[in-house]
Amino acid sequence: MNSISKTHLLLIPSYNTGAIVVDVIKAALQFWQPIYVIVDGSDDGSAELLEKLAQSEANLKVLKHPENQGKGSAVYTGIKAASDKGYTHVLTMDADGQHPANLISKMMKLSVEHPNAMILGEPIFDESAPASRVHGRKISNFWANLETLWAGIHDSLFGFRVYPIKALLEVMDETRFARRFDFDPEVVVRLAWKGVPIINTAVPVRYLSAEEGGVSQFRYLRDNCLLTAMHIRLFFGFIVRIPVLLWHHLKSLS
Repeated sequence: MNSISKTHLLLIPSYNTGAIVVDVIKAALQFWQPIYVIVDGSDDGSAELLEKLAQSEANLKVLKHPENQGKGSAVYTGIKAASDKGYTHVLTMDADGQHPANLISKMMKLSVEHPNAMILGEPIFDESAPASRVHGRKISNFWANLETLWAGIHDSLFGFRVYPIKALLEVMDETRFARRFDFDPEVVVRLAWKGVPIINTAVPVRYLSAEEGGVSQFRYLRDNCLLTAMHIRLFFGFIVRIPVLLWHHLKSLS
């Protein structure tokens, strides 16, 4: 296992993921410490399981929301707590077993080598991935790249990422949005607007079946409506930023 980091924290938001979240945390602890888990109003008993695990894991901290507030809100709570403790970077990882724990160290190493950048996982899907999720994300990816003049976002929705905490706090403090499922695509666009460099790295993804304990909080109609409204807002933000984005784009090509 790696030594305990004083700068880079693993942050895992969790909502009603059941017992599988304990397996995810145990696997992650083998590759990185410390870990913060933000329990976002879960009522399935997973919070109690995590608190029991934290009693035997000194580098695992469990924070709780009394009610469900959304993924972005959970991450926001986590990065504020991390910043208060002096951490400078955070890797966000899903609690449902989709993201590979054995790549945590690789992502963190890239961040240490490029501290000003955001390290974005680029998902490599296998046959377990629902076709609607694989193909549907292409629409959001197109708009995210248009809104940033193709700054280099290979996947706008994938949540396995390392962020510089200071920059992420700034963009979240600037908007009242990005608090739910819209968190991942909105903050990556806003960070690109701020000129935060982007490094993409391939990450294999596995969707667990219900028999394996897999849980999905994605709701097709609700979340696609949320993403549509988000991209409308971001497009208008993009319009007023075109001169600056063009200037940055031309500088990068020179």
